[in-house]
Amino acid sequence: MKVNTVKISDDFKLFISKIKNKRARIVIDHILKNGFITTEDLEKEYGYNHPPRAARDVRETGIPLETFSVKSSSGKSIAAYKFGDLNKVQTEKVGGRVLFSKKIKKELYLDSKGKCNICNTFFEERYLQIDHRVPYEIIGDANSERNSSELMLVCGSCNRSKSWSCEKCNNWLELKKESVCKTCYWGNPESYTHIATEKIRRLDLVWKGKETIDFEKIKALKPKDVLIHDFIKEIIAKASKKEN
Repeated sequence: MKVNTVKISDDFKLFISKIKNKRARIVIDHILKNGFITTEDLEKEYGYNHPPRAARDVRETGIPLETFSVKSSSGKSIAAYKFGDLNKVQTEKVGGRVLFSKKIKKELYLDSKGKCNICNTFFEERYLQIDHRVPYEIIGDANSERNSSELMLVCGSCNRSKSWSCEKCNNWLELKKESVCKTCYWGNPESYTHIATEKIRRLDLVWKGKETIDFEKIKALKPKDVLIHDFIKEIIAKASKKEN
């Protein structure tokens, strides 16, 4: 399959010449030559086991990519990427993500009392990652190095869950509205109205250390055919009815 290549301006050529991210350059150069790149190309030709991450690297440089479906060499439907509207290139992102200072991370760690901002679990500082409340793909780094309120610390598990959810969100794919992210659970778990634009409420509960004794007691009380998640929701619902 051959996708018509877009017309490349001299300004765009100059822009991509400044991109130093190796994985992003491989994707860009392949698209320039072939019109698109597939997940099969990324895995078999370049050895990338997580193709969406490679595509994300390109988007993080400010270049819009469109995702579409093609057939693999075995006839299976797979994803492919091509340039989007190059008039929407965000030239301020050419350098990619800002590497935040140790000072910023230490401040965030103290502010959060060593806890992941999403699951509220305590971790040693080295196990927490700095995350943009509003994804980099929406607004870049903006002034976040000077405004730590735009950042938060999350554990690796929550960071992966957020990435998976965000990458399938219509705001990420189409709207690109900062206000939508700021009212989303993944950007503001303390006060939100939706999760990836869906009407959802979420509560991450973690029992750690001595607290696991309480968890096992609750688990022992639940009926065998009821999931622990549903049992805890039932307890909360009953308590709420008593309050009312």
